[in-house]
Amino acid sequence: MSLKAVDGILSSLKSCQTDIGTGMDIVTDVAMDLVEAQDEEMNPGIKEMEAMILECAKLDREINYFVDIVQQNTAEVTSQQPEAMFSLFGRVKEQFAERIAQLSDADLHNHQKVAAFKESIKNSFQQANQESAEDMEELDEDIAVTQSQVNFTCPLTQVEMVNPMKNKKCNHHYDEKAILSLIKTKHSQKKKCRCPVVGCGNTDVIESDLIRDQILRRTIQNQRRQTNKT
Repeated sequence: MSLKAVDGILSSLKSCQTDIGTGMDIVTDVAMDLVEAQDEEMNPGIKEMEAMILECAKLDREINYFVDIVQQNTAEVTSQQPEAMFSLFGRVKEQFAERIAQLSDADLHNHQKVAAFKESIKNSFQQANQESAEDMEELDEDIAVTQSQVNFTCPLTQVEMVNPMKNKKCNHHYDEKAILSLIKTKHSQKKKCRCPVVGCGNTDVIESDLIRDQILRRTIQNQRRQTNKT
């Protein structure tokens, strides 16, 4: 196996991870639609969606470990004799099997998108229950207040967010690509990432504190559709 072939495999795996992430977002949207339908018969469907999310998270986790093992072994063999490349496949296969055997499915619930799925469903149920208890006039007023309180503009890009992420520590929102890029840049500089919202005292924004806000994302999408209609 050549280094060029290894690079090709890693590139394909990373592309698969992107597709998996997109698929998990779609599953979350479908589950939220079921909640909004307020149909008790739909509840088993939400359980099926959660099972699908967990399977995707498992595949995503395995790809991460496989890529990590391949990169580690490739770095080692490149400093050795060319013949070492012939044993690369066997070494990767053995180490991957050992790593997978040590994993627990319980850890999947800590996967970022699994946590986002559960948070979105919980919020959707709360919102659905609240809406059913109010009349339409009060509901319209609540929506107007909520939209005025939440700024749809990312504090980093200064444009409307596409995939908003909520910081569980300070409750501020940022667009996913922008905040993850900032965190990566700051960490490469050996610095902490301060919350970009003016006046916020959160001086250490880390990726594990961020969760995708699917409800806000749908709110932004709905407002965009309404704006395009007018």
